[in-house]
Amino acid sequence: MADKHRKIGNLSVHPLALGGNVFGWTADEAQSFAVLDAYAEAGGNFIDTADVYSAWAPGNKGGESEAVIGDWMAARGNRSDMVIATKVGAGYPEPRGLAAAGIKAGVEESLRRLRTDYIDLYYTHYDDPSVPVEEFLTALDALVKEGKVREIAASNITPERLAEALEFSDSAGLAKYVAVQPHYNLVSRDTYEGALADVSARHGLAAVPYYALASGFLTGKYRPGADVDSARAGSAAKHLATERGRRVLAALDEVAAAHEAAVATVALAWLASRPTVAAPLASARTVEQLPALLAVADLELTDAELAKLTEASA
Repeated sequence: MADKHRKIGNLSVHPLALGGNVFGWTADEAQSFAVLDAYAEAGGNFIDTADVYSAWAPGNKGGESEAVIGDWMAARGNRSDMVIATKVGAGYPEPRGLAAAGIKAGVEESLRRLRTDYIDLYYTHYDDPSVPVEEFLTALDALVKEGKVREIAASNITPERLAEALEFSDSAGLAKYVAVQPHYNLVSRDTYEGALADVSARHGLAAVPYYALASGFLTGKYRPGADVDSARAGSAAKHLATERGRRVLAALDEVAAAHEAAVATVALAWLASRPTVAAPLASARTVEQLPALLAVADLELTDAELAKLTEASA
């Protein structure tokens, strides 16, 4: 079977990034371990989390997701098989920011919770305009030189600031962002397409889109009159009220039927086909939700099908 892995800098990743935002939140440790086991058994190796997941849940402080993933890797002895992405700078409810001291403290906390001595892909979670790019890139470069971080990336950043950061890394010979994590899916295209995608393409960055399934809307389970038990039901259902949302669902239904595939698989396959996208990011609260996500690795849509989806989502 052909190797389906994609490249992000020097990392080789499965074409589905597994979101860790649910671990320690809507999935307890046993459920999380079951999902992680099933993902790994299917050949998955790319797990995405953040130091702040999931501080918003009652009784949580943040770091719960990292701790679950760290405990799972320790229990399975599989750290070297996994590509772990985490993030710094968010904080909850107040942003931590990207000052050098915060990054230095943040990485140590993440390493401890993940029970590892290196992070494969380390994101600046949100840009912090109060900190010059020179400061946070120098701090990140030091982590790379120390072997604590393999590659660096950016999430939630403007095209202008991304370009500035990339140009500074080039001019100063420092570690350079290899990826972006934008909000991007069939019903939210202008959050990435345009200037941000152009900067990414120009500098050879890979994209790992979050909200790849629009908080569950693109799984097809949200239909008129449907009552869905989900923490994200409100944000997903709003797309049903838009003409574009209904158009996209109709196109997804048609393509999914042609392939006898899940609607979610088709939505992820469209995203995976887009310029610069290395691996869409999606989370699973239960093992039963995983097969439709993992199937993105094997679903090849025709040019006509991709065009139909692109047109419906315009």
